Amino acid sequence: MTDEPLRIGVLGAARIAELSIVEPARATGHRLVAVAARARDRAEAFAAEHGVERVADSYAELVADPEIEVVYNPLANSLHGPWNLAALQAGKHVLTEKPSASNAAEAAEVHKAAAEAGTVFMEGFHYLFHPVTRRLHELLDSGELGDLRHVETVVAMPAPPDSDVRWSLPLAGGALMDLGCYSLHAQRVLAPWAGGAPWLVAARGGEKAEAAGVDEWLDADLEFPGGATGSARCHMAHDSWQMSCRVVGSRGEATAVNFVQPHLDDRVVVRTAAGERTEELGRRSSYTYQLEAFAAHLRHGAPLALDADDALTTMRLIDDCYRAAGFPVRPRTVLPAPA
Repeated sequence: MTDEPLRIGVLGAARIAELSIVEPARATGHRLVAVAARARDRAEAFAAEHGVERVADSYAELVADPEIEVVYNPLANSLHGPWNLAALQAGKHVLTEKPSASNAAEAAEVHKAAAEAGTVFMEGFHYLFHPVTRRLHELLDSGELGDLRHVETVVAMPAPPDSDVRWSLPLAGGALMDLGCYSLHAQRVLAPWAGGAPWLVAARGGEKAEAAGVDEWLDADLEFPGGATGSARCHMAHDSWQMSCRVVGSRGEATAVNFVQPHLDDRVVVRTAAGERTEELGRRSSYTYQLEAFAAHLRHGAPLALDADDALTTMRLIDDCYRAAGFPVRPRTVLPAPA
């Protein structure tokens, strides 16, 4: 075992990469070996600004680079599946932005590729590694909240511009893909305190004007084997930001005010018969915790909560929600064959 820095390659020069991989790598001492973008000048600017060691001429060149051991994929949703497959087939470990693929059929192919490659595949549900979410789980585990009865997750944001790729069906956009996956995943990981994983009871949503098949909002009703219920909501044209997770038990409740972005608001509000208290769990980036956990697994074999199995299960639930709400599942993108 070694503490050698991870050697990371970044696909694309997306703004999210600054928060999700550049800053965590800088904070934890891992190497950003290369970056590739559709336009080389964008990749060069990204590399110069963020201290990336070099620029690759294409995504294909980056995933084939023998010096790179981890590929980080923050591309548009429609390109998650194809480039996750390409990276796995090149023998790389993969840390991908959510969702892991455009639909469950594609996610199953990614799952198979990960098994065949024998490398590590993880979908970036970074919130799970932060003390805010860990505290919700501790409160359930301790019995302070009693038996789990209900879970409410809400992930909402003001509308991005109409030209944004998140409003594109061919690019696998939609509120559920961009936001609702957090709402669903945060409920799924409560299975240990709910008698097992939840299933979908019903879903409903609203279509984005002039974007056929793209959900502006979607609400899903869930049920757990132990009898608890769940409400998972997402909205991509809301009047404000809201990213809360409320866990209700037989003896009390706890709310993470912003479980997706705890670096902005780290409060967990606990209410029981003994009264109300607010705990502040620290605003260190959840992405930094995530990269530390990923590296600890690769370098020391430490347990990792997320894997290809988890990613496939989440994608199946997303597809179920789309069908139940009357939307099509997102189409997959097939990369052109190499020249």
